[in-house]
Amino acid sequence: MLAGDAMQALAFEVLTPDESDEGTVPPALQARLCGLLARSAGHAGMAGGQAIDLASIGVALGESALGDMHRRKTGALLQASVLMGAACGRTDARAWRGLSDFGAAIGLAFQVVDDILDVTQESQILGKTAGKDTKAQKATYPSIVGLEKSRAIAQQLTSKAFNALKVFKGQAVALEALADYLLRRDK
Repeated sequence: MLAGDAMQALAFEVLTPDESDEGTVPPALQARLCGLLARSAGHAGMAGGQAIDLASIGVALGESALGDMHRRKTGALLQASVLMGAACGRTDARAWRGLSDFGAAIGLAFQVVDDILDVTQESQILGKTAGKDTKAQKATYPSIVGLEKSRAIAQQLTSKAFNALKVFKGQAVALEALADYLLRRDK
């Protein structure tokens, strides 16, 4: 837990360099980036999702509650990373909405695929203990909706992510590649 606290503090430190650092980030941008990170890490984001996760061990969650937990836990951080990049550039409201929708979709898709991999891959491939969510009686997409529906949900979310990028008219190739990679990864 202390390592997580230290990493979160470090993230804010990186976003707010002191005056002696080269390439000082303007204070208004620092504030905007810190706000995006704080909201994604706080009660409505990662911390709130993790609290739901811990409180639901051994409890039967519905698909909607599971989606809410994962949108907060993993989804909010991935969405924030996309939006923080956008905040550093010039983004109109339509592009911002597209990036926000993209980030939300890949954030949830990432977690659905992670749940799938936990039951379909071996520990050596994953680089972590396979099946530990099942052993810990944690709610996962495969445990609630089954493996095939989980795969269909991941595909639908990835399609939603691609659709959100249409506002960029083919100019978001790197983000499209990211969405495709997250869907097809094997670890």
